[in-house]
Amino acid sequence: MSEKTGKNVKTDTAETADTAGRTEQQRLSVFKTYKLYVGGKFPRSESGRVYEVTDSKGTWLANAPLSSRKDARDAVVAARKAFGGWSGATAYNRGQVLYRVAEMLEGRREQFAAEVADAEGLSMAEAAAQVDAAVDRWVWYAGWTDKIAQVVGGGNPVAGPFFNLSSPEPTGVVTVLAPRESSFLGLVSVIAPVIATGNTAVVIASEKAPLPALSLGEVLATSDVPGGVVNILSGRTAEIAAPLAAHQDVNAIDLAGADEALAKELEIAAADNLKRVLRPQPVDNWTAMPGTDRMTAFLETKTVWHPTGSLGASGSAY
Repeated sequence: MSEKTGKNVKTDTAETADTAGRTEQQRLSVFKTYKLYVGGKFPRSESGRVYEVTDSKGTWLANAPLSSRKDARDAVVAARKAFGGWSGATAYNRGQVLYRVAEMLEGRREQFAAEVADAEGLSMAEAAAQVDAAVDRWVWYAGWTDKIAQVVGGGNPVAGPFFNLSSPEPTGVVTVLAPRESSFLGLVSVIAPVIATGNTAVVIASEKAPLPALSLGEVLATSDVPGGVVNILSGRTAEIAAPLAAHQDVNAIDLAGADEALAKELEIAAADNLKRVLRPQPVDNWTAMPGTDRMTAFLETKTVWHPTGSLGASGSAY
């Protein structure tokens, strides 16, 4: 009886293993669907278009949304809607929110390392080092949120019975052209300073390597960053950037990912409503310590005069 039972068990085990093997062979690969990130949601491109993203060897990786002008306008609307709440939050709170993003990036380190390796033709070890540097940079900017005001603001000496105080305020909605070559470290280096200082962002991902940027949208959606604070578009950089540079409700533009010809075209378009323009640098070393330049680039200075002594408690701002 026991022998017969044993034979049956062996036979059943073999059949189960054989069935599992056939099932595994018959399974279809489940490819990831990449979408835009606008207003805290994941829409497909309004036009329904996509384009093929390949690795450094030309192997197909995914289809990315090909954003239209309508997608760009929707992103600006979402960024403007989110600006009041984000800029009105305390600097300390913004720092906490940004740090939470770094925590979540750390938890998805392997995914981002794989995407960076494919995008930039790096080994997994080199890509992992890029991801580590990006997470560290995000933490670095999170720590600056409640300190930048001490660097660029302060009391000014004036002649007369007045206090004269300067304090920084965010510029508003900032369009960011992400770096073309540094798909993740460069991306973080241009997004984090914009939102750390209370601005909201419309980001155009690297045209050649948009997947890390689109995956960053998934992290932001499940973090504490309010919807609309960061909006991520993919597609042809020149096609999306042109209407954003001319958009009357965009206050500034970072041209980090623009070549010389495109940068000149966008600067001309941006002049129509006096946008702040951060020009691309001849050589951007994204591995170097960033300094405060990208934070101060999108800050305005408010100066307040306040009487001292017995002149009363009211003051005026200019």
